[in-house]
Amino acid sequence: MKRRQKLEEMFALQARLNDDTNGPDWRRGVTRQGKVVNWRRCIVMEAAELIDSFSWKHWKSIDGGIDIENIRIELVDIWHFLMSELLRSLSPEEGAELALATMEGSDVKLPQVWRAEENARIDTLLAPYEELMALALQKRDDETHREAMLRTFWRGADAAGLEFDDLYRLYIGKNALNQFRQKHGYKEGRYRKIWRGREDNAVMQEILRESPDIGYEGLMAALERAYIESETA
Repeated sequence: MKRRQKLEEMFALQARLNDDTNGPDWRRGVTRQGKVVNWRRCIVMEAAELIDSFSWKHWKSIDGGIDIENIRIELVDIWHFLMSELLRSLSPEEGAELALATMEGSDVKLPQVWRAEENARIDTLLAPYEELMALALQKRDDETHREAMLRTFWRGADAAGLEFDDLYRLYIGKNALNQFRQKHGYKEGRYRKIWRGREDNAVMQEILRESPDIGYEGLMAALERAYIESETA
């Protein structure tokens, strides 16, 4: 499957997830329960969690490191909310076209292993993510701004070594899990997040590792089997 097709699939899945979880008016900024939806604030908060994966605090963790895997997971979460923001005014096909056109690499590369000398360039390492936060906080909604958010996201993903195919795989996994949770009563409090002593997210990631070419429907079926097995254990 080509990048364009994968992007269209991700945007379409995100639109469907938003329809299912928030109701038909989420593009106008409100859920079916009347609660305000602010995708940009979501981006800001996820970016803040990403930044906390760095040892940036001068008053603690002086010899701390970097959680590169969590940075990549936070980028996938940001991608959910960035697509949702774009889908307020674009179709899945238009969103995919714009995302493809804005892909670019980064001169910044995050270290896989943290060394003492990295502390001196922490501002440089954090720049793509703080820039994305700043863009998300701007009260603008035009094509130039949407392009800027996308370009900054792609630079941040490249800096963290998050390849496009890994973004796609992790996104499909988290989207499927989110849909699965809703289907099994997450909002009503009926859903069990721990399956045989493991969190559902860990089960999902294990399925992806064992079957890297699994599609969305195949993953949903695998989650269903694992959930049923955990109920009968």
